Amino acid sequence: MRAVIEDVLLAQRGALICWVPVCLGIGIGGYFALGEEPGWPLFGLLAGISSILILVTRWIGVAFAPLLIGVVLVVAGGALAKWRTDQMAAPVLDFRYYGAIEGRVVNIDRSASDATRLTLDRVVLEDMSRERTPIRVRVSVHGDQVITAFRPGETLIMTGHLSPPAGPAEPGGFDFQRHAWFMQLGAVGYTRTPVLRLKAPDKPGLGMWIFSVRMAVSQAVQTAMPGETGAFAAAIITGDRSAMGQEVLEDLRAANLAHLLAISGLHMGLLTGFIFAVVRYGLAFWQRVALYWPTKKIAAVCALVVGAFYLALSGGNVATERAFIMVAVMLVAILLDRRALTLRAVAIAAIIVLVWQPEALTGPGFQMSFAATTALVAVFGYLRRFEMYRWPRPVQAILSVVISSGVAGLATAPFAAAHFNQISHFGLIANLFSVPLMGMLVMPAAVFAVCLAPLGLWWIGLWMMDLGLRWILFVAQNVAGWPGALSHVHAPYWTVLPIMALGLLWIVLWHGRLRFGGLVAVGLAAMLWHQTTRPAVLVADTGALIGRIGPDGRALSKERGGSFVAGIWLENDGGPVAQEVAAARPGLTKAGRIASVDLGEWRIAQVSGKTALADMIGCGGADVLISNQIDTIKRPCRVFDLEQLRKTGALAMDLSESGDLIITTAHGIAGNRPWNQRQGPAQPPLVLTKATGRVASVGTD
Repeated sequence: MRAVIEDVLLAQRGALICWVPVCLGIGIGGYFALGEEPGWPLFGLLAGISSILILVTRWIGVAFAPLLIGVVLVVAGGALAKWRTDQMAAPVLDFRYYGAIEGRVVNIDRSASDATRLTLDRVVLEDMSRERTPIRVRVSVHGDQVITAFRPGETLIMTGHLSPPAGPAEPGGFDFQRHAWFMQLGAVGYTRTPVLRLKAPDKPGLGMWIFSVRMAVSQAVQTAMPGETGAFAAAIITGDRSAMGQEVLEDLRAANLAHLLAISGLHMGLLTGFIFAVVRYGLAFWQRVALYWPTKKIAAVCALVVGAFYLALSGGNVATERAFIMVAVMLVAILLDRRALTLRAVAIAAIIVLVWQPEALTGPGFQMSFAATTALVAVFGYLRRFEMYRWPRPVQAILSVVISSGVAGLATAPFAAAHFNQISHFGLIANLFSVPLMGMLVMPAAVFAVCLAPLGLWWIGLWMMDLGLRWILFVAQNVAGWPGALSHVHAPYWTVLPIMALGLLWIVLWHGRLRFGGLVAVGLAAMLWHQTTRPAVLVADTGALIGRIGPDGRALSKERGGSFVAGIWLENDGGPVAQEVAAARPGLTKAGRIASVDLGEWRIAQVSGKTALADMIGCGGADVLISNQIDTIKRPCRVFDLEQLRKTGALAMDLSESGDLIITTAHGIAGNRPWNQRQGPAQPPLVLTKATGRVASVGTD
């Protein structure tokens, strides 16, 4: 038996490096899943154990040694995530602030409500010490403004509202607090008063100079190409999506073409591939150069330089950084006379990203880009045995587009469905009609535009881009309008994606018949997803919104206000509708400023406003009272007022089999971590049981 196991393990030795990012990812994911922040003494102990394991590998044989090395890599992944968390520590606002805000513009984009959004550093807040002031804040600009065009690097002053980064909209949901922590974003808010220019941009450093060039190029492109195509062109050239309309974005998402908008692996691959081909075939025109110069390596260097320039020009966001690292690994492989498109190259790129930014593992960008790349490399590697290169070139081109679009779509579909709760049914068709044009016309035209810009002739390249982008937007609009183009799914339990990802990786990376064992994990994940149930009642962390699930979908207590949270709830339910539609559903009883819901024998009431809360006698017959105000009255029921909700975060309520009311808090699920320490200690789920006509709590309060 031992000999059989050894043979199976030895068969994996040719691809062990591919398991390195998997093990690192398990450690990183395990760290972020913890309910308590681990201390460095624990990692010191684990480091000691890891050292012993490394020594043991010398005696257990080459077949079993990789198993112990894998354990060491898991520990290393957790330590990397812990180190990164400590490195990104920065002040976070711990109260709601209103007053003067001063800061330098370091980023400009648009909010979900389509308002201009400014990210500021060098922040100065009224009556606040430097030690307590956030390094960065983000402010959405509303109302009539004196300044209509904000400039990178200028110092602005305004009067506005700031709050700490919000926690999950529901227990177990996306944790913006954690996301903001790794951006060193200590507060978010808005202003409705005029924003004033306090100081012109200083002499910029390299980073600010690149940002200024980005915004200047974006503005120039939009001026030369007015309308949505100009906004699209600016997005794929500079990464500035601030001019994209929400309706166009929705069409692109529904047609599964939104990936064309984000500067990711597709754009970086098309651009560097085009430069590589132009340089290599261009040098081939000179016989002496073609015969005696390493034209392939020269083309790789040129493509690498252009890719680095594109990375800088696009703002260097996380998706573009990942794409550049992946392309750079493949181009360096060419310089080292290695095959570029291999799973080893993908693994090296993943290792670099995980070591550099461990938190990227939890984001949809990392998951979807590496899922697509891994699947494409694996499938095309398998197809090499069919000698497709002998087929006619037009057939090769058509098959390559069809296969790549289909494989990438299938590989990313589970992750897109889990993160965005939607599935595009005609995405393959839309991509077949759009991706080839992006590669053959749009990206080459962008290169021509940049090359012709010094001569004042870049309008020629932009005109070519405009033709291609008009077609892509036409395809997106039409495909999105087809009946049944989009369906929605409910959010899965948090364990579903890790199990599914590990199963898929096992299928791709394992050598031998046991690879099909990965199907068991995929099937288990699908079963868990199907069995995932949504909370019966959800309560926003502001206390201003409550939602009750029903046969027609979730009913909401308000038709306006709290639209961001309401949208997330409805999307996670798999039934996104307008808030006013959800508010008209049956399931809640509304009387003035009070909305109540019956859950089994329990009544939950939500009251809005100081007056309604003060006028309420006792709990108004409710067992649980929710308020968007601070309640100073002692009441004969369980009360979650604004002060309490700031500690617990959003609430989810369900019934146990015995009819008890189980209240789960967002902070309780997230645990005690650095990014939410202002909320105090996390508490386990609260169980309320009816006994002798009163409400008693079972468990920790």
